[in-house]
Amino acid sequence: MATGITTSPRERLLAAAADLFYREGVTATGVERLCAVAGVSKRSMYQLFPTKDALVAEALTAAGPATNQMFLPDDTESRPRERILHVFRAQDELSGQPDFVGCRFVNTATDLRDPTHPAARIARDFKQRLTDWFAAEARAGGATDPDLLARQLTVVFDGAAARAVVHDSALDGLGLTTATALLDAAGVR
Repeated sequence: MATGITTSPRERLLAAAADLFYREGVTATGVERLCAVAGVSKRSMYQLFPTKDALVAEALTAAGPATNQMFLPDDTESRPRERILHVFRAQDELSGQPDFVGCRFVNTATDLRDPTHPAARIARDFKQRLTDWFAAEARAGGATDPDLLARQLTVVFDGAAARAVVHDSALDGLGLTTATALLDAAGVR
């Protein structure tokens, strides 16, 4: 039964790009495959996006907020320590899913291997947003050096995601345990 909901070629391209670039990689996903999955001609794609690079950047921009939101707690938890640990609990849970292939932002930046690429800049921006969020929570939790702790937590987050992919297995609390040790050492009770 038809729902009456249609999406534009632009929306289909962005959705297909976000999915394929995450699951298969930016460089491994050709324009032909992308267009076939989106149900859009190459001509239409290039009318909507001047280059594949432009599509990569816009797809990452569009998918970024929902990606970060998957890990952040809602407002029902007000204790900074628990809010930070929520991020690692969410990552731990996601790492056990069969479609988990790491951090969308790290994957994009490393796949492109060009720090000046517009999508690499967008990836850095989204990673910085998470680090800034960690810093604000650490500051609210009384950390001795909230900025250092935020960078350390980001390294744990990224490293845990990479480990889950490299070992093709769930984290089983590894990131959570490591984040807990960092919070303890920084005085966030």
